[in-house]
Amino acid sequence: MAGAGGVTVTAVPAPPDDPFLRACRGLGADRVPVWFMRQAGRSLPEYRRLRGEGSILDAIRTPDLATEITLQPVRRYGVDAAILFSDIVVPLRAIGIEVDVAPGVGPVVAEPFREASDLARLRPLDPEADTPYVLSTVRALVAELGDVPLIGFAGAPFTVASYLVEGRPSRTYAATKALMHGDPDLWARLVDRLADLALASLRSQVEAGASAVQLFDSWAGALSPPDYERFALPASAKVLAGMADLGVPRIHFGVGTGELLTLMRDAGADVVGVDWRVPLDQARRRLGDDVALQGNLDPTVVFAPWEVVAEQANDVLRRNAGHPGHVFNLGHGVLPDTDPAVLERVVDLVHAHAHTPVA
Repeated sequence: MAGAGGVTVTAVPAPPDDPFLRACRGLGADRVPVWFMRQAGRSLPEYRRLRGEGSILDAIRTPDLATEITLQPVRRYGVDAAILFSDIVVPLRAIGIEVDVAPGVGPVVAEPFREASDLARLRPLDPEADTPYVLSTVRALVAELGDVPLIGFAGAPFTVASYLVEGRPSRTYAATKALMHGDPDLWARLVDRLADLALASLRSQVEAGASAVQLFDSWAGALSPPDYERFALPASAKVLAGMADLGVPRIHFGVGTGELLTLMRDAGADVVGVDWRVPLDQARRRLGDDVALQGNLDPTVVFAPWEVVAEQANDVLRRNAGHPGHVFNLGHGVLPDTDPAVLERVVDLVHAHAHTPVA
Protein backbone atom coordinates (compact mmCIF):
# COMPACT_ATOMS: atom_id res chain seq x y z
CA MET A 1 0.00 0.00 0.00
CA ALA A 2 1.11 3.59 -0.51
CA GLY A 3 2.04 5.61 2.54
CA ALA A 4 2.58 9.30 3.12
CA GLY A 5 4.39 10.98 0.26
CA GLY A 6 3.91 7.92 -1.92
CA VAL A 7 6.20 5.73 0.15
CA THR A 8 5.35 2.07 -0.28
CA VAL A 9 4.36 0.50 3.03
CA THR A 10 5.24 -3.11 3.68
CA ALA A 11 3.18 -4.19 6.66
CA VAL A 12 4.95 -6.43 9.16
CA PRO A 13 2.39 -9.07 10.13
CA ALA A 14 2.05 -9.57 13.85
CA PRO A 15 2.20 -13.10 15.23
CA PRO A 16 -1.31 -14.56 15.06
CA ASP A 17 -1.29 -15.24 18.80
CA ASP A 18 0.03 -11.83 19.89
CA PRO A 19 -2.12 -10.97 22.92
CA PHE A 20 -1.88 -7.18 22.68
CA LEU A 21 -2.81 -6.86 19.01
CA ARG A 22 -5.53 -9.50 19.30
CA ALA A 23 -7.10 -7.69 22.25
CA CYS A 24 -6.96 -4.40 20.36
CA ARG A 25 -8.96 -6.08 17.62
CA GLY A 26 -11.43 -7.62 20.08
CA LEU A 27 -10.30 -11.16 19.34
CA GLY A 28 -9.13 -12.26 22.77
CA ALA A 29 -5.93 -14.12 23.56
CA ASP A 30 -4.39 -16.68 25.86
CA ARG A 31 -3.85 -13.99 28.50
CA VAL A 32 -4.97 -10.46 29.26
CA PRO A 33 -2.30 -8.17 27.76
CA VAL A 34 -0.82 -5.38 29.85
CA TRP A 35 1.43 -2.38 29.35
CA PHE A 36 1.76 0.92 31.20
CA MET A 37 1.66 4.46 29.92
CA ARG A 38 4.97 6.13 30.86
CA GLN A 39 6.38 2.69 31.61
CA ALA A 40 9.81 4.02 30.58
CA GLY A 41 11.11 6.89 32.62
CA ARG A 42 11.85 8.27 36.04
CA SER A 43 10.31 5.41 38.01
CA LEU A 44 13.06 3.07 36.76
CA PRO A 45 16.48 3.30 38.42
CA GLU A 46 18.11 2.00 35.22
CA TYR A 47 16.53 4.92 33.37
CA ARG A 48 17.88 7.45 35.83
CA ARG A 49 21.38 5.95 35.60
CA LEU A 50 21.29 6.01 31.81
CA ARG A 51 19.68 9.39 31.19
CA GLY A 52 21.60 11.62 33.52
CA GLU A 53 20.97 15.34 33.05
CA GLY A 54 19.80 17.26 30.02
CA SER A 55 16.58 17.69 28.08
CA ILE A 56 14.39 14.72 27.29
CA LEU A 57 14.28 16.03 23.73
CA ASP A 58 18.06 15.53 23.46
CA ALA A 59 17.63 11.90 24.57
CA ILE A 60 14.89 11.39 21.99
CA ARG A 61 17.23 12.69 19.27
CA THR A 62 19.77 9.99 20.20
CA PRO A 63 18.46 6.73 18.70
CA ASP A 64 20.71 4.36 20.68
CA LEU A 65 19.64 6.01 23.92
CA ALA A 66 15.94 6.20 23.01
CA THR A 67 16.01 2.56 21.93
CA GLU A 68 17.51 1.39 25.21
CA ILE A 69 15.09 3.49 27.28
CA THR A 70 12.14 2.01 25.37
CA LEU A 71 13.42 -1.53 25.97
CA GLN A 72 14.07 -1.15 29.71
CA PRO A 73 10.48 -1.64 30.93
CA VAL A 74 9.89 -4.51 28.51
CA ARG A 75 12.81 -6.37 30.04
CA ARG A 76 11.91 -5.50 33.63
CA TYR A 77 8.16 -5.95 33.60
CA GLY A 78 7.53 -8.46 30.82
CA VAL A 79 4.79 -6.22 29.40
CA ASP A 80 3.02 -7.16 26.19
CA ALA A 81 3.87 -3.99 24.27
CA ALA A 82 6.57 -1.35 24.14
CA ILE A 83 5.77 2.31 23.61
CA LEU A 84 8.22 4.52 21.79
CA PHE A 85 10.25 6.80 24.05
CA SER A 86 9.37 10.19 22.63
CA ASP A 87 7.24 13.25 23.38
CA ILE A 88 4.19 14.87 21.83
CA VAL A 89 6.12 18.08 21.09
CA VAL A 90 8.77 16.35 18.95
CA PRO A 91 7.06 17.24 15.64
CA LEU A 92 6.73 20.88 16.73
CA ARG A 93 10.41 21.11 17.64
CA ALA A 94 11.33 19.38 14.39
CA ILE A 95 9.64 22.03 12.25
CA GLY A 96 11.30 24.88 14.09
CA ILE A 97 8.96 25.77 16.96
CA GLU A 98 11.06 26.79 19.96
CA VAL A 99 9.73 24.38 22.57
CA ASP A 100 11.37 22.39 25.33
CA VAL A 101 10.19 20.08 28.10
CA ALA A 102 11.04 21.74 31.40
CA PRO A 103 11.63 19.29 34.29
CA GLY A 104 8.73 19.33 36.70
CA VAL A 105 6.74 21.62 34.40
CA GLY A 106 6.21 20.07 30.97
CA PRO A 107 6.29 21.59 27.49
CA VAL A 108 7.16 25.30 27.41
CA VAL A 109 6.82 27.29 24.18
CA ALA A 110 9.01 30.37 23.83
CA GLU A 111 6.57 32.25 21.55
CA PRO A 112 2.98 31.09 22.09
CA PHE A 113 0.50 31.01 19.20
CA ARG A 114 -1.55 34.19 19.21
CA GLU A 115 -2.78 35.21 15.74
CA ALA A 116 -3.26 34.13 12.13
CA SER A 117 0.29 35.09 11.17
CA ASP A 118 1.54 32.37 13.54
CA LEU A 119 0.16 29.74 11.17
CA ALA A 120 3.15 30.39 8.93
CA ARG A 121 5.36 28.82 11.61
CA LEU A 122 3.54 25.49 11.25
CA ARG A 123 5.02 24.09 8.07
CA PRO A 124 4.38 20.46 7.04
CA LEU A 125 6.46 17.72 8.65
CA ASP A 126 8.79 15.68 6.45
CA PRO A 127 9.62 12.76 8.75
CA GLU A 128 12.60 11.48 6.77
CA ALA A 129 14.21 14.92 6.85
CA ASP A 130 12.85 16.34 10.10
CA THR A 131 12.69 13.36 12.47
CA PRO A 132 15.12 10.74 11.06
CA TYR A 133 16.18 9.95 14.63
CA VAL A 134 12.64 8.81 15.47
CA LEU A 135 12.57 6.51 12.47
CA SER A 136 16.01 5.12 13.32
CA THR A 137 14.78 4.39 16.84
CA VAL A 138 11.64 2.66 15.60
CA ARG A 139 13.59 0.48 13.17
CA ALA A 140 16.11 -0.46 15.85
CA LEU A 141 13.31 -1.30 18.28
CA VAL A 142 11.46 -3.51 15.83
CA ALA A 143 14.66 -5.49 15.33
CA GLU A 144 15.28 -5.79 19.08
CA LEU A 145 11.71 -6.45 20.25
CA GLY A 146 11.04 -9.48 18.09
CA ASP A 147 7.43 -10.51 18.67
CA VAL A 148 6.68 -7.71 21.15
CA PRO A 149 4.65 -5.00 19.40
CA LEU A 150 5.83 -1.41 19.38
CA ILE A 151 3.28 1.37 19.90
CA GLY A 152 3.96 4.65 18.13
CA PHE A 153 2.28 7.79 19.34
CA ALA A 154 1.47 11.43 18.76
CA GLY A 155 -0.31 14.22 20.58
CA ALA A 156 -3.88 14.89 19.52
CA PRO A 157 -4.42 18.30 17.89
CA PHE A 158 -6.37 19.80 20.79
CA THR A 159 -3.75 18.96 23.40
CA VAL A 160 -0.84 20.12 21.24
CA ALA A 161 -2.76 23.30 20.41
CA SER A 162 -3.32 23.95 24.10
CA TYR A 163 0.43 23.90 24.73
CA LEU A 164 1.05 26.15 21.73
CA VAL A 165 -1.56 28.69 22.77
CA GLU A 166 -0.96 28.66 26.54
CA GLY A 167 2.80 28.42 26.21
CA ARG A 168 2.97 25.88 29.05
CA PRO A 169 0.68 23.50 30.96
CA SER A 170 -2.47 25.19 32.25
CA ARG A 171 -5.15 24.50 34.82
CA THR A 172 -7.82 26.65 33.15
CA TYR A 173 -6.99 26.65 29.42
CA ALA A 174 -8.31 30.20 29.39
CA ALA A 175 -6.25 31.37 26.40
CA THR A 176 -7.05 28.20 24.48
CA LYS A 177 -10.78 28.49 25.04
CA ALA A 178 -10.71 32.20 24.30
CA LEU A 179 -9.21 31.47 20.89
CA MET A 180 -11.59 28.57 20.23
CA HIS A 181 -14.68 30.63 20.92
CA GLY A 182 -13.39 34.04 19.89
CA ASP A 183 -11.94 33.04 16.51
CA PRO A 184 -13.28 29.59 15.62
CA ASP A 185 -12.04 29.86 12.03
CA LEU A 186 -8.45 30.45 13.13
CA TRP A 187 -8.77 27.66 15.69
CA ALA A 188 -9.97 25.27 12.98
CA ARG A 189 -7.01 26.14 10.79
CA LEU A 190 -4.62 25.66 13.70
CA VAL A 191 -5.83 22.21 14.72
CA ASP A 192 -6.07 21.13 11.09
CA ARG A 193 -2.38 21.87 10.64
CA LEU A 194 -1.59 20.06 13.86
CA ALA A 195 -3.62 17.10 12.61
CA ASP A 196 -1.41 16.99 9.53
CA LEU A 197 1.70 17.01 11.74
CA ALA A 198 0.40 14.18 13.91
CA LEU A 199 -0.69 12.15 10.90
CA ALA A 200 2.65 12.50 9.13
CA SER A 201 4.48 11.49 12.29
CA LEU A 202 2.27 8.49 13.02
CA ARG A 203 2.34 7.19 9.46
CA SER A 204 6.12 7.41 9.40
CA GLN A 205 6.34 5.43 12.64
CA VAL A 206 4.12 2.68 11.23
CA GLU A 207 6.02 2.65 7.95
CA ALA A 208 9.20 2.16 10.02
CA GLY A 209 7.64 -0.83 11.80
CA ALA A 210 5.35 0.23 14.67
CA SER A 211 2.46 -2.22 15.12
CA ALA A 212 -0.07 0.13 16.75
CA VAL A 213 -0.47 3.83 17.51
CA GLN A 214 -1.86 5.85 20.39
CA LEU A 215 -3.24 9.36 19.99
CA PHE A 216 -2.84 11.17 23.32
CA ASP A 217 -5.46 13.85 23.94
CA SER A 218 -4.23 14.40 27.46
CA TRP A 219 -6.19 17.58 28.15
CA ALA A 220 -9.41 16.91 26.24
CA GLY A 221 -11.17 16.47 29.58
CA ALA A 222 -11.09 20.25 29.92
CA LEU A 223 -13.80 20.43 27.26
CA SER A 224 -17.54 19.93 27.53
CA PRO A 225 -19.02 17.37 25.12
CA PRO A 226 -20.43 20.06 22.77
CA ASP A 227 -17.09 21.89 22.72
CA TYR A 228 -15.17 18.65 22.15
CA GLU A 229 -17.47 17.72 19.29
CA ARG A 230 -17.06 21.12 17.66
CA PHE A 231 -13.47 22.08 18.42
CA ALA A 232 -11.50 18.84 18.92
CA LEU A 233 -13.20 15.86 17.32
CA PRO A 234 -12.86 16.87 13.63
CA ALA A 235 -9.08 17.22 13.82
CA SER A 236 -8.63 13.98 15.80
CA ALA A 237 -10.93 12.21 13.35
CA LYS A 238 -8.72 13.44 10.51
CA VAL A 239 -5.68 11.85 12.16
CA LEU A 240 -7.39 8.54 12.92
CA ALA A 241 -9.04 8.30 9.49
CA GLY A 242 -5.68 9.02 7.89
CA MET A 243 -4.29 5.89 9.57
CA ALA A 244 -7.09 3.57 8.49
CA ASP A 245 -5.39 2.20 5.39
CA LEU A 246 -2.37 1.03 7.40
CA GLY A 247 -4.45 -1.55 9.25
CA VAL A 248 -2.86 -1.05 12.68
CA PRO A 249 -4.88 -0.62 15.88
CA ARG A 250 -5.58 3.02 16.76
CA ILE A 251 -5.79 3.81 20.48
CA HIS A 252 -7.33 7.09 21.63
CA PHE A 253 -6.71 8.25 25.20
CA GLY A 254 -7.45 11.32 27.29
CA VAL A 255 -7.65 12.25 30.95
CA GLY A 256 -10.92 13.24 32.61
CA THR A 257 -12.81 12.19 29.51
CA GLY A 258 -15.63 10.15 31.04
CA GLU A 259 -18.26 12.36 29.38
CA LEU A 260 -16.38 12.24 26.08
CA LEU A 261 -15.82 8.51 25.69
CA THR A 262 -18.45 7.96 23.02
CA LEU A 263 -17.22 10.95 21.06
CA MET A 264 -13.63 9.70 21.25
CA ARG A 265 -14.84 6.36 19.92
CA ASP A 266 -16.72 8.13 17.15
CA ALA A 267 -13.54 9.96 16.17
CA GLY A 268 -12.36 6.63 14.77
CA ALA A 269 -10.66 4.74 17.59
CA ASP A 270 -10.29 0.96 17.60
CA VAL A 271 -9.34 1.12 21.28
CA VAL A 272 -10.56 3.74 23.74
CA GLY A 273 -8.35 4.45 26.74
CA VAL A 274 -10.35 4.85 29.96
CA ASP A 275 -8.90 6.77 32.89
CA TRP A 276 -9.47 5.66 36.49
CA ARG A 277 -12.51 7.89 37.07
CA VAL A 278 -14.92 5.68 35.13
CA PRO A 279 -15.31 2.03 36.19
CA LEU A 280 -14.52 -0.23 33.26
CA ASP A 281 -17.93 -1.89 33.22
CA GLN A 282 -19.62 1.50 33.00
CA ALA A 283 -17.30 2.48 30.16
CA ARG A 284 -18.24 -0.75 28.38
CA ARG A 285 -21.94 0.01 28.72
CA ARG A 286 -21.39 3.46 27.26
CA LEU A 287 -19.21 2.31 24.38
CA GLY A 288 -20.65 -1.07 23.44
CA ASP A 289 -18.90 -4.28 22.48
CA ASP A 290 -17.50 -3.20 19.13
CA VAL A 291 -14.57 -1.22 20.51
CA ALA A 292 -11.72 -2.44 22.70
CA LEU A 293 -10.99 -0.74 26.03
CA GLN A 294 -7.66 0.07 27.61
CA GLY A 295 -7.21 0.69 31.33
CA ASN A 296 -7.78 1.55 34.00
CA LEU A 297 -6.09 1.05 37.41
CA ASP A 298 -5.65 4.31 39.34
CA PRO A 299 -1.90 5.05 39.11
CA THR A 300 -1.85 6.19 42.75
CA VAL A 301 -3.23 2.87 44.02
CA VAL A 302 0.19 1.25 43.49
CA PHE A 303 1.46 3.22 46.51
CA ALA A 304 -0.90 1.30 48.79
CA PRO A 305 -0.11 -2.07 50.45
CA TRP A 306 0.07 -4.94 47.96
CA GLU A 307 -3.20 -6.44 49.17
CA VAL A 308 -4.98 -3.24 48.14
CA VAL A 309 -3.18 -3.06 44.79
CA ALA A 310 -4.13 -6.66 44.03
CA GLU A 311 -7.74 -6.06 45.05
CA GLN A 312 -8.01 -3.01 42.81
CA ALA A 313 -6.31 -4.69 39.84
CA ASN A 314 -8.60 -7.69 40.19
CA ASP A 315 -11.57 -5.33 40.31
CA VAL A 316 -10.60 -3.88 36.93
CA LEU A 317 -10.35 -7.41 35.52
CA ARG A 318 -13.66 -8.40 37.11
CA ARG A 319 -15.42 -5.39 35.64
CA ASN A 320 -14.14 -6.32 32.20
CA ALA A 321 -16.08 -9.58 32.65
CA GLY A 322 -13.95 -11.55 30.24
CA HIS A 323 -14.54 -9.29 27.24
CA PRO A 324 -11.86 -10.17 24.67
CA GLY A 325 -11.26 -6.52 23.80
CA HIS A 326 -9.37 -5.42 26.92
CA VAL A 327 -5.81 -4.19 27.32
CA PHE A 328 -4.93 -3.75 30.99
CA ASN A 329 -3.20 -0.46 31.79
CA LEU A 330 -3.18 2.30 34.35
CA GLY A 331 -5.75 5.06 34.08
CA HIS A 332 -2.91 7.48 33.34
CA GLY A 333 0.89 7.33 33.28
CA VAL A 334 3.23 5.73 35.80
CA LEU A 335 4.07 8.28 38.49
CA PRO A 336 7.78 9.06 39.02
CA ASP A 337 7.93 7.69 42.60
CA THR A 338 6.27 4.36 41.73
CA ASP A 339 8.08 1.27 43.00
CA PRO A 340 8.91 -0.82 39.89
CA ALA A 341 8.61 -4.00 41.94
CA VAL A 342 4.90 -3.31 42.44
CA LEU A 343 4.34 -2.96 38.70
CA GLU A 344 6.19 -6.24 38.18
CA ARG A 345 3.68 -7.91 40.51
CA VAL A 346 0.76 -6.24 38.70
CA VAL A 347 1.95 -7.70 35.39
CA ASP A 348 2.21 -11.17 36.94
CA LEU A 349 -1.27 -10.81 38.46
CA VAL A 350 -2.84 -9.75 35.16
CA HIS A 351 -1.09 -12.49 33.20
CA ALA A 352 -2.30 -15.08 35.72
CA HIS A 353 -5.92 -13.94 35.33
CA ALA A 354 -8.37 -16.36 33.74
CA HIS A 355 -7.95 -16.43 29.99
CA THR A 356 -10.15 -14.21 27.87
CA PRO A 357 -12.40 -15.87 25.30
CA VAL A 358 -10.63 -16.41 22.00
CA ALA A 359 -12.48 -15.72 18.75
